[in-house]
Amino acid sequence: MSGPLETPAHEGSRRTAETAEPDAERPPLATSLPPQPGTTPDRLRRQIEFVMEADLLKDVFRRSPLLAADRRENDAEHSWHLALLTLVLAEYADEPLDVGRVLALVVVHDLVEIYAGDTFVYDTEAVVDQEVREQRAAERLFSLLPADQSALFRSLWDEFEARVTPEARFAKAMDRLQPLLLNYGNRGGTWRTPGVTVDEVLDRKSLIKDASGELWRYAQSLIHAGAAHGWVPPSASGT
Repeated sequence: MSGPLETPAHEGSRRTAETAEPDAERPPLATSLPPQPGTTPDRLRRQIEFVMEADLLKDVFRRSPLLAADRRENDAEHSWHLALLTLVLAEYADEPLDVGRVLALVVVHDLVEIYAGDTFVYDTEAVVDQEVREQRAAERLFSLLPADQSALFRSLWDEFEARVTPEARFAKAMDRLQPLLLNYGNRGGTWRTPGVTVDEVLDRKSLIKDASGELWRYAQSLIHAGAAHGWVPPSASGT
């Protein structure tokens, strides 16, 4: 296992972007578990089987190193952390928010990675087919739910991706801020990935400003402080 200051290599058993395809047609997890009692109503059965399928999110590992343990975080931990950030930092939003809706968006936003795998934000090759993989995963995953909830969850995921509403913009800002906090706390983390520069980090995190000017100023201060410490390489121009 890599130390917290390094960028850990992918583990072959994990559903990251590189290893997602072999699992793409895997049967739902419920087919390998004890069957539901025969008296279970069909709607409840489908809801419970969806929740069971979501347990797979705990086995999708991201590149971000944890602060409290010598390992990478998983997608379920990431989603929980976004929900907590939302509750704590909603007051910094530039627009009025329905905080409950932001919470729904951050809980749902990464569920598709159960099938699509996590796509590392600085991996220029993996992002090429990210949308295709995730759209296919969304169709498959949300179809496990009853029709009304399937449509609701799909609409939440689409809203997060589109970033048109204030809630979606804030949810996306939390999605960009959280790994920034982990990298800074780890004195570099994924910033140390070969090829990543301070300008690229600023570009990837710039979506934060669409939701909160104050949080964007804070994010920039962390990035520049990290660069000053040598935790993130300078740009090609040396600036």
